Amino acid sequence: MPQHVPSALRPVTGPAPLHSSPRGSASDRTPHPRRIVFLARRDLANPAAGGSELLVDRLADGLTARGHQVTLVCGGPAADRDYRVVSAGGDADHYLRAHRALDRRVGGCDLLVEVCNGMPYLTPLWHRGPTLCLVNHVHTALWGMRFPSPAARLGRRLERWGLAGAHRDNLIVAVSGSTAAALRAIGVPPDRIRVVHNGVEEPAPRVPRSPEPLFVAVGRLVEYKRIDLLLRLWDRVRPITGGRLVIVGDGPEGDRLRASAGPGVHFAGRVSETEKHRLLCAAWLLLHPSLVEGWGLVVTEAAARHTPAIGFDIPGLRDSIDDGVTGVLARGESSFAAAWCALALSPERRAAMSAAAGLRAARFRWAGTVHRFRAVAAEAAPAPVPGRGTGW
Repeated sequence: MPQHVPSALRPVTGPAPLHSSPRGSASDRTPHPRRIVFLARRDLANPAAGGSELLVDRLADGLTARGHQVTLVCGGPAADRDYRVVSAGGDADHYLRAHRALDRRVGGCDLLVEVCNGMPYLTPLWHRGPTLCLVNHVHTALWGMRFPSPAARLGRRLERWGLAGAHRDNLIVAVSGSTAAALRAIGVPPDRIRVVHNGVEEPAPRVPRSPEPLFVAVGRLVEYKRIDLLLRLWDRVRPITGGRLVIVGDGPEGDRLRASAGPGVHFAGRVSETEKHRLLCAAWLLLHPSLVEGWGLVVTEAAARHTPAIGFDIPGLRDSIDDGVTGVLARGESSFAAAWCALALSPERRAAMSAAAGLRAARFRWAGTVHRFRAVAAEAAPAPVPGRGTGW
C-alpha cells in the first residue's frame, strides 16, 4: 500500500517559493524595468493598515528590488519607501481623484494593478492600458455588517459588477483558493483567475515558549474579527486552562472590548515586529475568530514560529490552516472552545501541530510570492514584439 503523506508535507499549488531574500538578486532583474502602479486604499503607514497593505508593500518592494519602477497610489497618510508612494487624497475622496493622480503625478505606466478591497476603482472604465486586479477576499458578508440594508445591497452589486463586469477582459489575482472560489461564485471566469499566496518573512531565531498557558490573538479591533466572541469564550475556557489571553492590535472596537474583558486578558495594542515575534513564539496557541479572511496572514506568521492556530471553518482560513495538522478549524463556538481546551491540556498534540505548522510555513516566503506575482504581471502585460515599441 502507498505510504500516507501528512498534508502538511504535501506540495502546495503553484511554483515552489524561493527561499532567498524577497529583495531578489542581480540575476533576477529585468534589463528594461517595467513601470508598475499599484492603486490601493491605504499605504502600510496608515493606522488602519492590515494584511492587504502588507501584501502590497512586499510586492512593491520585491518588484523594485528586481528592477521594476513601482509606484503606489493610495488614499490617506503615506510614508517614504524604496518605491514611490503618492497620496491621492483622503480615505474616501481618493477614489475620485485616483485618475487625475495617475495622469498628472505619475505620468502613466506599463501595468496598473487595482487592489480591490470591497469598493472598486473601476479602472477599466478610465484607464487605457494593461490592467491587473488584486483581490484579498470578496466582501459579500461584510457589506451587511457595516452598512444598512439599501447601502449594503448597492455595495454588493457594485463590487460584483466591478470584478466580474468591469474586469471581464483582465486577469484577477486571488490570494487563496477560497478567494478564487468566491470570485467564480460572482461570475468571474475561472480562466481569468490566478492564485498568488501570501508569504512571510524568514523569522528570527525563536524565543522560548511560555511555561504558563499563553494564548494570543492578533488583528484589527473591528467587528468582523470577532474579538468580542473570543472574550466570551475565554470566560468558559479560563477556569479549565488557566493562563493569560493577550490581544494584539487596535481599532474602533478597542474601548468597548476592553470594557467587557474579564480576568486574565491583556490588550497590548499595536506592537513592534520584535514584540510580535516574541509573543507568537511564546504563545501556546494563536486564536483567530475572524468572520471573513482572504488568507489569514497572521496564521502563517504564527506557523513560521511553530505556533498552531484555532480558527473557524471559513474561506481563507481553510487555506492557511491544515485542519487537524497545523491547527483546528472549528464549526461553531462550542467546538472552538472545546478545541482550545483540548490543545491547551495536551502538550503532545500541541508539539505535533507545532512541528507541522513550521514545516508548512516554510513553503510560504515573500520571495516566492513576488516571483509568482511577477509571472502573472508578465502575462497581463506581455512585452511587445521587438521593433514594435518598448516594454521590458
